[in-house]
Amino acid sequence: MLSNLLVNTFIKDNMNTQDDKIRGSHVMLGGIIGIIVNFILFIIKLSVGIITSSIAVMADSFNNLSDAASSVITIIGFKLSEKPADAEHPFGHGRMEYISALIVSFLVMLVGIQFVKSSFEKIMNPSEIVFELVPFTLLIISVILKLWLSRFNKYIGTKINSSALKAASVDALGDVLTSSFVALSFLASRFTSLPLDGYFGILVALFIVYSGFSLIKETINPLLGEAPDKELVSSIKEMTLSYPNITGVHDLIIHNYGPGRCMASIHAEIPSDINVMVIHEIIDKAEREISEKLKIYLVIHMDPICVTTKEINGTYDEVQKIVEYNPLIESMHDFRIVGEGEKKNLIFDVVVNSEKLRKVMTPEELKEQIIDSIRQIHPEYNCIITIDNDYLI
Repeated sequence: MLSNLLVNTFIKDNMNTQDDKIRGSHVMLGGIIGIIVNFILFIIKLSVGIITSSIAVMADSFNNLSDAASSVITIIGFKLSEKPADAEHPFGHGRMEYISALIVSFLVMLVGIQFVKSSFEKIMNPSEIVFELVPFTLLIISVILKLWLSRFNKYIGTKINSSALKAASVDALGDVLTSSFVALSFLASRFTSLPLDGYFGILVALFIVYSGFSLIKETINPLLGEAPDKELVSSIKEMTLSYPNITGVHDLIIHNYGPGRCMASIHAEIPSDINVMVIHEIIDKAEREISEKLKIYLVIHMDPICVTTKEINGTYDEVQKIVEYNPLIESMHDFRIVGEGEKKNLIFDVVVNSEKLRKVMTPEELKEQIIDSIRQIHPEYNCIITIDNDYLI
């Protein structure tokens, strides 16, 4: 397999993808190969476009040139993202990788819009396209090269879990489709005098605009703060629960400061009667080990849970039934009873389905609904309920 051969040839110890330098070497290799292949495709298609006067082919050639520029900016962005943290950027410069991708996305859209205009002019003022076997063969070769580049980017992107390279793979696969259409329009010119070239040019240009728009959406999401990776969420929860005396976890929040640069915080439920020094040692160990294994910076907040009593057990079961019957509520945590005599607070959090809740009522209305149900059973408790949205994990 050529992709594997290239990686093994140019990257030593390439299986150690958790290492930042090894990951960086994969990104650099992917970028350099992308520049070389796309620039070759640009030269081939531009030559064919000039020789045959095909606007569709020329549009496709500049699409490849924008892809080569994309690889250049990706490399520059990656290098800038490697800069260490400083006083102005205490969490590093990892998001430069997203910003560079955003610049590329706008360039792609600009190229597409320009060729929509050129293709429209070609339809209004058509010129004859002369079919020749050699240019057509070169177009077929370019499709094969782009298909390989897509597979190469997917191979590296999957190996190092790079969303940028995975996106590049999908983009290249889209280019395979557009290049195939261009080759088809060129072939059709042999059998008809209709100005198909201009129409195919518009289709290609619109696809380029759409690709640029999709890339903008993909790069803006992590800058705005998108939902965390489900696999990472699951790993943090499972690993935290594996430590002794941690009986539950909730309120996991993950902040992404660039690929491989995540900060996370989570609440760990512990028995309230355990020695504070003992549990502090366990929490410290969990923070260090999980951070090292997952390549993140994890902070664990200790949440003491009341020692089980007959009152707590009975009340918990009753409230749990109320919660289970409500389709808007997904789970309950941090359940405790605080106070003595007539002044007792019943405190707990519920996680709700944000989309469903938004359609039927406000969080405050749901809170009052739960409180009313509890008062019918236990009017003596003052209920303090916190509503957690499911997208906050």
